[in-house]
Amino acid sequence: MIRLLLLALLQSLLLCAGQMFMKLALRAVDTVVWSWSFVVSQLTNWWWLACGVSFTAAGLLWMYILKHWSFSQAYPLSSMAYVFGMIAAMLVFHEHIAWTQWVGILLIMAGCYLVVN
Repeated sequence: MIRLLLLALLQSLLLCAGQMFMKLALRAVDTVVWSWSFVVSQLTNWWWLACGVSFTAAGLLWMYILKHWSFSQAYPLSSMAYVFGMIAAMLVFHEHIAWTQWVGILLIMAGCYLVVN
């Protein structure tokens, strides 16, 4: 079960990283104009590459997890991505996190603990 937990934590980190890189990529976009020059400009936005690599790795790891563990154990652990997302919001994007949100995060973590045990 500890192996599942560690793999699920890694998969959640990769999912969170993908979302974080997507936010950073979108920050670099001024205005969306559906033109060839816009598409070319986005191909040089390295945040998109990081986003794609993170999501691909998360998807491959998720396939491995689903192959080897029951869905009822694996799927609830994917909610740890919310925990990492909240931490990223605070540390990377300098967002204010309300105490009620922290309570929600603690409940998610408690739920993951109950699933693992």
